[in-house]
Amino acid sequence: MNLIVERERGLLELEKRIAELRAANAQQSLDLSPEIRALEEKYSQIQREIFGSMTPWQKVHMARHPNRPTAADYIAEFAQFDELHGDRHFRDDHAIVGGFAKLGERSVMAIAQQRGRDTKENLRRNFGMPSPEGYRKVQRLAHLASHLGLPIVTFVDTKGADPGIGSEERAQSEAIAACLYEFTVARVPIVATVIGEGGSGGALAMSIADRIIMLEHSYYSVASPEGCAAILWSDASKAEEAATRLKLTAQDLLQFGIADEIVPEPTGGAHRDPAGTISRVLKNIGDALDELASLPAAQLKEARYQKYRRIGAWQNERLEVVKTGP
Repeated sequence: MNLIVERERGLLELEKRIAELRAANAQQSLDLSPEIRALEEKYSQIQREIFGSMTPWQKVHMARHPNRPTAADYIAEFAQFDELHGDRHFRDDHAIVGGFAKLGERSVMAIAQQRGRDTKENLRRNFGMPSPEGYRKVQRLAHLASHLGLPIVTFVDTKGADPGIGSEERAQSEAIAACLYEFTVARVPIVATVIGEGGSGGALAMSIADRIIMLEHSYYSVASPEGCAAILWSDASKAEEAATRLKLTAQDLLQFGIADEIVPEPTGGAHRDPAGTISRVLKNIGDALDELASLPAAQLKEARYQKYRRIGAWQNERLEVVKTGP
């Protein structure tokens, strides 16, 4: 059960009660405004208690909220979108959606990881976990965009790449590596936005970019908290501790210099105001592309290279050998 969905139940019941009182107030002479205001104040108080200070584990659940806007919702707000299909080798992976698009007046190549809204669509989209042919489609579209001089806009939202035997047999790791290379050498601006989950190499394959934007309650990590807990402690129930130790929130990643900016979400998460959230994200993407548009290709590639060279920290340890015998 999603923690956020569970905690929202009381709020949804209160919302329903407030709506009923407003409807009743409009239909009768008795003034119910004091009761409505009292309930609205109670509602705001509960919202602050639930969402005012969220733990990393709660943010992970917010990123997984079933009503959170998906990549298709963002793409639907582009002025135009013409989808391209297939990897030219095996099949079309429905977990990856991409094609020519118009963001305002600017032509771009939009590439996204798409998960489903219900069980049927999730099965079709493989729960947003791309297969090798999905990543080969990403590579093909990124190469085409670079050839045509179109900026690349990606939307990241996946638990990770498909871990099935079939995907491993068809060289999942090679397909991801090929994506990393294609984005690294692309001669056009790249803006990646983490809109929900950013899990493992499955997310990294689409986020080698000049600018990385993250929604306030999205996460980006080397592994899912459950996977990390299973690896470190052989106990997936320690996922909450793993989420804290992984430093996977948007705020952590901004501090580390991995994310470049955070788009705020409405109180209660992006699903509480999808239109407003999507509008803010697309504006930030447009602003980032405006900043990058004037850079020559060589300078763009060099800045991208240096961006990733700066990530991480290390220190040298001096080892002294002490002789104790003759």
